[in-house]
Amino acid sequence: MDYNILTALTAFAFVSSITPGPNNVMLMNSGANFGFKLTIPHMLGVALGFVVMVILVGLGIMQVFDAFPIAHQILKVLSIVYLLYLAYKIALSNSFSEEKSSKVKPLTFMQAALFQWVNPKAWTMALTAISLYAPTHSFFAVLLVALVFGFVNLPCVSSWTVLGQKMQRFLTDSTRLRIFNISMAVLLVISLYPTLF
Repeated sequence: MDYNILTALTAFAFVSSITPGPNNVMLMNSGANFGFKLTIPHMLGVALGFVVMVILVGLGIMQVFDAFPIAHQILKVLSIVYLLYLAYKIALSNSFSEEKSSKVKPLTFMQAALFQWVNPKAWTMALTAISLYAPTHSFFAVLLVALVFGFVNLPCVSSWTVLGQKMQRFLTDSTRLRIFNISMAVLLVISLYPTLF
């Protein structure tokens, strides 16, 4: 992979990782509700889970969808239903409530990693990256695409967590926090627009 293609791949990884989507909305919400430290497993799960996803997509998991097109439609429906469920949970969360705060916790590393497989934006990013930058699906090219995303993605998603954490100073009462959480839930639902249409 020459320098120009590597530069283009890095730019694509940055733009697709830093722009709003389900991961970033959920990380900002987690940063605001739980702080940066408690959200670290969530951030690592997003970054490393996506790297694994890119590798598996590049090495041929898409052949399953080619062989069984209905599997793609099932995954799409499951993704939408799960994201709507997460939006509902975010809208109802309020960490000022002691009863709820004992039950509501940030996503774990494994939950965040597995979430990539039902995240429509992650699928779009992985498929586009492999199609454009590893069209031969050679192991080296696929690995390089995954590593570039790994290095670029973590700082990008971390910035959303920091943004959420910085908002904590404005979310000092339950009313503001509830408005924020409902807004994040709405943004999460809006992020489904490209998938639905």
